[in-house]
Amino acid sequence: MRGTDQQQGHVFSYLSPEQRVRKDHPLRPIRSMVDKVLQELSPEFNKMYSKVGRPSIPPEQLLRALLLQLLYSVRSERMLIEEIDYNILFRWFVGLNLDDAVWDATVFTKNRDRLLEAEVAKEFLALVVEQARGQGWASDEHFTVDGSLLEAWASAKSFQPKNKKGSPPDDPGNPTVDYRGEKRSNETHQSKSDPEAQMARKGAGKEAKLSYSGNLLVENRNGLIVDSRVWEATGTAERDAAMAMLQEVPGTGRVTVGGDKGFDTAEFVRECRNMGVTPHVAQNLARRGGSAIDGRTTQSAGYRVSQKKRKRIEEWFGWLKTIALLRKVRHRGTLKVDWIFTFACAAYNLVRMRNLMRSVVPT
Repeated sequence: MRGTDQQQGHVFSYLSPEQRVRKDHPLRPIRSMVDKVLQELSPEFNKMYSKVGRPSIPPEQLLRALLLQLLYSVRSERMLIEEIDYNILFRWFVGLNLDDAVWDATVFTKNRDRLLEAEVAKEFLALVVEQARGQGWASDEHFTVDGSLLEAWASAKSFQPKNKKGSPPDDPGNPTVDYRGEKRSNETHQSKSDPEAQMARKGAGKEAKLSYSGNLLVENRNGLIVDSRVWEATGTAERDAAMAMLQEVPGTGRVTVGGDKGFDTAEFVRECRNMGVTPHVAQNLARRGGSAIDGRTTQSAGYRVSQKKRKRIEEWFGWLKTIALLRKVRHRGTLKVDWIFTFACAAYNLVRMRNLMRSVVPT
């Protein structure tokens, strides 16, 4: 849109957000890829939303806003709405004109919760990966798996005995809790604010926190996230999630999967081979009974490449926890945490694919 204002004796030109954002802005290729994904998801949105009743926030704009929140590390929905209100770049990415009213934060959150109950994030990630495969950027043969703890939105005070019946707390808002000398485990205790969160620690001597297990399957060619899972933080969650993701790898050809020493167990190696997957996991020679990986595997050139590539997966977890602010998740329940974790993986892929576009030398 364009207009003029003669009050000061000269002409002002009013440009739309599309015209104000420069042509070489880093968000432009990301928006182009997002447009293609949302076009594919349009039939799903039509099923989710009724044609009668009070108008809702378009799901396309909701997803675009959530992407901005992840890409720019916006801490809350209220801050996101405030940013969209005065930031022309954000308005352009979401699809709002300069004079369009911005939603109320509570309305945004309620509409967002409707998306959290659907499989939109999984489909969004799958369509992003499909675009990458169409460009030849994603490998169908060589992968890496790993998992990391995501701190739950619950305090240690909420981790109480499951069948506890006692007197009311001295301070309902912030009760005094003394659990020194008390044995606490996931079998006997449970968080009152997030019952699905499990008490877990990263390693021996580390502090135990209420957490979820976030797991990734990454292809080795360009480091794109192919699949993700959020499970309860049990001792076998990483291996179980890895096998679930490997079963959904498309194609019938033989593939390889790299991993750290935590995957060097007889059961995981056996199940991988039953699925036609060659395990290239690091040997845990200190394990009772020795490593489950034989010498023929470790001597191959492919094993050495997989071991070199698998270390990069820590960079993806670093981005998700630092930039996408998932070090401490802001949702409760496995399904909602899995949704936002998967959507953050799609956001990372979009950034990675934009960088791959820039690296292509024109012919």
